[in-house]
Amino acid sequence: MCETPSTGQGWLSDDTFRQVVANTPLVSLDFVVTNPQGEWLLGQRVNRPAQGCWFVPGGRVRKSETLEAAAQRLTRDELGQASELADLCFLGVYQHFYADSTLDPEHSTHYVVLAYQLMLEPELETLPRQQHCGYRWWSPHAIVHDETVHANTRAYLPAVQS
Repeated sequence: MCETPSTGQGWLSDDTFRQVVANTPLVSLDFVVTNPQGEWLLGQRVNRPAQGCWFVPGGRVRKSETLEAAAQRLTRDELGQASELADLCFLGVYQHFYADSTLDPEHSTHYVVLAYQLMLEPELETLPRQQHCGYRWWSPHAIVHDETVHANTRAYLPAVQS
């Protein structure tokens, strides 16, 4: 099982971020990373929401941050190398609803997610561990049938398989 890190948000105080989560949806980018064999890169989540589940890499867009800058920052932070938004394949807009949040197990979180696909084959051992404590390559078949893969990750299957 993963170890839970500190919850500091960096650019916002915890109290301010708690108010944002309680009152507004968050915008995020998710990345369906595939390899030439058609497998997906999933990480086991360290933080709430979706703590302990296998999930695609991704993260929140910050205020005043362009989607292009967010994609570069998040792919660098989550995958160890920056990717340009223009090089990613847009899969669609999704909504994720969680009963908890990163700062509070009692407050729900609502994300509006822009999902993208990219082909990449990073070395799993070198991937950053701030959001995921471990990584694996998963076949689409295994993603469908394994309940430890979060339903919001499984929701991307039709867009990628088409």
